[in-house]
Amino acid sequence: MFIHLDLGWMSHPFPLSSFKIGSVEQIEIIRGLGQKQVRWSPERSDEAVAGAGNAAEVQAAEAAEAQAAAAVAAKPPVDPATEARRLAAARQAAEVAALRQCERQYGEACRDLRRMTDRVAAAPEEARDRAQQLTRAMLDKMLQDGELCVRVLGEPSGDRATAHAMNVTVISLLLARSLSMSEPDLMDLGTGALLHDIGKIQLPDRVRLPRDDFSAAEQALYRDHVAQGVILGRRMGLPTGALLVLAQHHEHADGSGFPKAVKLDAISPAARIVAMVNRYDNLCNAALPSQSLTPHESLSRMFAQSRNRFDAAILSGFIRLMGIYPPGSLVQLSDERHAMVISVNAARPLKPRVQVFEPRPSGDRMVHLDLDHVPDLGIRRSLKAEHLPARVAECLTPRLRVAYFFDVEPAQAQGEKALAEAV
Repeated sequence: MFIHLDLGWMSHPFPLSSFKIGSVEQIEIIRGLGQKQVRWSPERSDEAVAGAGNAAEVQAAEAAEAQAAAAVAAKPPVDPATEARRLAAARQAAEVAALRQCERQYGEACRDLRRMTDRVAAAPEEARDRAQQLTRAMLDKMLQDGELCVRVLGEPSGDRATAHAMNVTVISLLLARSLSMSEPDLMDLGTGALLHDIGKIQLPDRVRLPRDDFSAAEQALYRDHVAQGVILGRRMGLPTGALLVLAQHHEHADGSGFPKAVKLDAISPAARIVAMVNRYDNLCNAALPSQSLTPHESLSRMFAQSRNRFDAAILSGFIRLMGIYPPGSLVQLSDERHAMVISVNAARPLKPRVQVFEPRPSGDRMVHLDLDHVPDLGIRRSLKAEHLPARVAECLTPRLRVAYFFDVEPAQAQGEKALAEAV
C-alpha cells in the first residue's frame, strides 16, 4: 500500500511522509505514531496478491490479469521520440517535487531550531533536549538505506543565524556520516553544530559576523563568543563531545585559530569537521553579500589558500561529498549552455544535477538535467554571477544566500519510481 502520513517531517522516522509500505517493521512503526488513520493511494499501490481469497476470486483475478495483458499487447508501438519526451517530463516533475519536499523539511527543521535557540537562556536544559531531538530526527533520515544527495534550496527565509547553523549542521553530519563516524559521535557533532554560535546571542548585531573592518575591541568581543558559548553549553548540560565543538569550532590544524591556537592533535574530530564547514559557509554567505563567493570559489579558495588549516582527510572527504562544483555553483556546460548546480550525489560527484537555461522564441525556460544520464555532456567552467548574461541571470536567479539540505534518495530514483507507478 502507498500511504501518506499527515504528520510533520520531524514527527516520524521515515525519509518521506508519502511512501509504499515494504515491511512489517514499517507497519509497527506507523502503529506506534499514535495516528488513528493514514491516507491511502490505491492508484499508487500494488494490486492485491492472488490466492488471498477463495477459488472464484483467484479465477477472477487471473482473468483480469490476462485481459490486462491482452490490452497491453494490443497497444500500438510507442514512438521513441514521444517516449523520450514523456520520460524527460516525468523526470522534470520528479525533480521539482523532490525540491519542494526538501524545502518543506528544511523549513520545519529551521523552525524547530529557532524555537530551541529562543529557550537557551531561559530554559537551558529544555533547549539541550530540543537540540538533541532535532539532531536525532535528522540522523534518522540520514541513516536510512539508500544514497544521500546534497541539495541547494531557494533563497532561505528567516534570519541568517538560523540558516547558518542549519547549513553547518547538515553538511557536517553528512560529511561525518560519509567518514563512518559512530552514531554516538554523530549525535554529539550534530548537537554541537546546531549550538556552535550560541555565544553570539548577547552580542551586538555589528559584531555577530566577522568583518575585515573590526576594531581591536570589536575583534576581541567577537572572539569572546566562543567562551560565552561554552558557558551556556555547560549550563545546558551538554555532553563533552558537543562542548568541544562549541569550544573548538574556530581552531585550525596549523595553530592559527582561536581562542587557544591549538593544533590538529588537540582538536576533536567533530570540531575539525564543524570548523571546516563553518569556514565554507562563511565564505558562501559573508556578512556583506557583495563579498560572498560562489560555492565553487569558496571550495577552491579553501583548498588553494588555506588547506593547511584543515585536517587533510576531512577536506578530501568534503570535496568528495560536495563535488568539484558544489550545489549553488554557476557553470557553463560543454555545449555552451549556462546552468546552476542544484544537487550532488556523493556517489557521482563529477556528474551533478543542474538547472539549465534554455532560450526559446516562445519564452525562456529552465530544465532540470542529470548529467549522469548524458555521458557526452559535462561542466566546462565555473562562473561568477556578474558574468552571466542578463537573460540567464534573470532565469537562474543566483542566490544572495546559499542554503543546503539533503535528500535521502536521489531524484533519479524518485523519477524511476514515479515512472514505474505511472505505468
